[in-house]
Amino acid sequence: MPDQLLPRQGQRLLQIGVALLLYSSLDGFVIPYLWPRLVLGAAAARAAFWLLIYSAFAILGAYTIAAAWGAGNETIRLMGELPHGLAHGSAFQEAFIKIIAYSSASGLISFTLILWGLRIPYSPPNTRPGVQ
Repeated sequence: MPDQLLPRQGQRLLQIGVALLLYSSLDGFVIPYLWPRLVLGAAAARAAFWLLIYSAFAILGAYTIAAAWGAGNETIRLMGELPHGLAHGSAFQEAFIKIIAYSSASGLISFTLILWGLRIPYSPPNTRPGVQ
């Protein structure tokens, strides 16, 4: 292993970091560009925005809590990727991490709303039919 540039767990963490960078790039650069072009009602736009924010923080929170407790191997499968892996925590710890991690899927609702809002071609506000 000394002849390798990065051990296996380092390569896996680097891959996860790149995936999170790409996801945050989508959230940070693409979504703000598309947001003014959405054709959504006020309630749907608010829901899409807050669900997107919540989903980003929920998954980061789940990983952080799992790392702090050293638990969560029911939900976060890194046993073979880290030197000692994650331990199996108490029933409360495992359930708490699972609920937080799975609730981050609310981002799918947000992306669905965003795609729904992009289905109608964008036209500036003063050229929409019926707008004076």
